[in-house]
Amino acid sequence: MTGARNPWPDDDVILYDGVCVFCSHWVRFVAARDLAQRFRFTAIQSSYGTRLAQAFGIDSNDPDTNAVVHGGRVFFKSDAALMVLSHLPGWHWVRVLRFVPKPLRDAVYNLVARNRYRIFGKYEECFVPDAALRERVME
Repeated sequence: MTGARNPWPDDDVILYDGVCVFCSHWVRFVAARDLAQRFRFTAIQSSYGTRLAQAFGIDSNDPDTNAVVHGGRVFFKSDAALMVLSHLPGWHWVRVLRFVPKPLRDAVYNLVARNRYRIFGKYEECFVPDAALRERVME
């Protein structure tokens, strides 16, 4: 996996679309399995998330990717998903998917991303995490 060098001071931060039902379920999926509580989360619609998106060249009004800051690098699209999953207990096996050519992985990612609101729905405003998750959310 490759990632661009990151000038951002925070690490292990997942940037996601907070009004996307699929993306919000992704955050809950990761939080439930991240027993070490390594990852923190920020919605692209929050002030912190918008600043992060702008720093990484993501259009906060029309995001086409999630992003993960890890180890001083930023990862996008399928690289981001694989990076996160590979750090969750029981999900280390996904590392083998890095051998699938990135253009193919990202084509599948783009197909889901482009249709995520139509298939999974959209919230009127960012989902509100429960108390346990709220302490891991960066606003």
